[in-house]
Amino acid sequence: MKRLFILLFLLPLMAATSWAAGRDTYTVIISLDGLRWDYLDTYDVPFMQQLAREGVKAVMQPSFPSKTFPNHYTLATGLTPDHHGIIANSFWDRDGGVEYSLKNKVTRADGKYYGGDPVWLTAKHQGVKTATVFWVGSDVAINGEHPTYWRDYQTESEKIDFQGRVDEVLRLLQLPEQDRPHLVMAYFEEPDRSGHAYGPLHRLTRRAMEDLDRLLSLMWTRIQMLPIGSQVNLIITGDHGMTSVDPKRFVDIDDVLPKHWYSRFCNDYPTLIYASAPQYVDSICDALQGVDHIRAWKKADVPAYLGYGTNKNMGDVVVLPDVGWLFADKPSMKQLGSHGFDHTAADMQVGFRAIGPDFKTGYAKADRFRNVCIYPLLCYLLGVTPSANDGSLDEVRDMLR
Repeated sequence: MKRLFILLFLLPLMAATSWAAGRDTYTVIISLDGLRWDYLDTYDVPFMQQLAREGVKAVMQPSFPSKTFPNHYTLATGLTPDHHGIIANSFWDRDGGVEYSLKNKVTRADGKYYGGDPVWLTAKHQGVKTATVFWVGSDVAINGEHPTYWRDYQTESEKIDFQGRVDEVLRLLQLPEQDRPHLVMAYFEEPDRSGHAYGPLHRLTRRAMEDLDRLLSLMWTRIQMLPIGSQVNLIITGDHGMTSVDPKRFVDIDDVLPKHWYSRFCNDYPTLIYASAPQYVDSICDALQGVDHIRAWKKADVPAYLGYGTNKNMGDVVVLPDVGWLFADKPSMKQLGSHGFDHTAADMQVGFRAIGPDFKTGYAKADRFRNVCIYPLLCYLLGVTPSANDGSLDEVRDMLR
């Protein structure tokens, strides 16, 4: 009985100690858009290689579709795009009768499209200050709220270059202790921008990655010089990979489907087709079966491994091109690289590096892990209780001390 009493007395104390320990450390997570996993092994990136030697090296699998907005918001919420609502970079809002698009300033900033509980709000609601520097979704008022500190990508991104973003991370970490965020999430458009323009293997894409490596190396050096330097965890990862594309690898929707069968389609990866009437759904699907270089399903029949097809705004038919191909009404003449394909494909995988007091030293994770696990990982590092999510801390626990 005495032992039981002591145990019952100690359990809350132990829990409080663990909770406090999370707040004695700080976590900085950097997203490099389009960070294909093998960039970190094949390009001249000594800092990334240093992180592999001194911290954790892994490969992360994106969620489907392997696109920027869906996956950045997945990293923040731990939910697949099918569950958090940003199912593509563009899709049709069936109730609102409008197309959501990352290029549409109005829909992009409408919080009704962003479901789930992003980590900046999970932590904020539990008393932990958070900061974002252009992370997708963080400049949107989700349930009327933002992170403690945030930047508006639509109005400020062109004014704050990559060096300015690094400076902002350092500024946030040097705020007075009572004001200092314990989570800082920063976003960089490269190497995605170069990967699209020149292809993943071009020398200019290589240069963009190597420039980022030097910049982040200096950032980490500056962080280590801070009084809290030894308390900072650094995670560097991305949203998806990149593969080579060619305008000749193109399937024209006009060659296979009559226009009156569908009211609209969102010609991204995947292509979402919205039938003009229910009776045309089967006709569309049947017409697409056997067409080379694409797979097509009614939304209810999308293969389970894609984790896609149940969202209310899903197209009636989902068309997924083979890696490197496009299904649309016109080929893309300006891009030599793209993504959005099957999220299990090799070129879509994402690099991952981590270092700091909570991560092992010189650890190479044997198996790739799902990006929905980043959210529970961040919650663990912050010492907060995660909201419901599709990830699992157990899937990444081996990387932790």
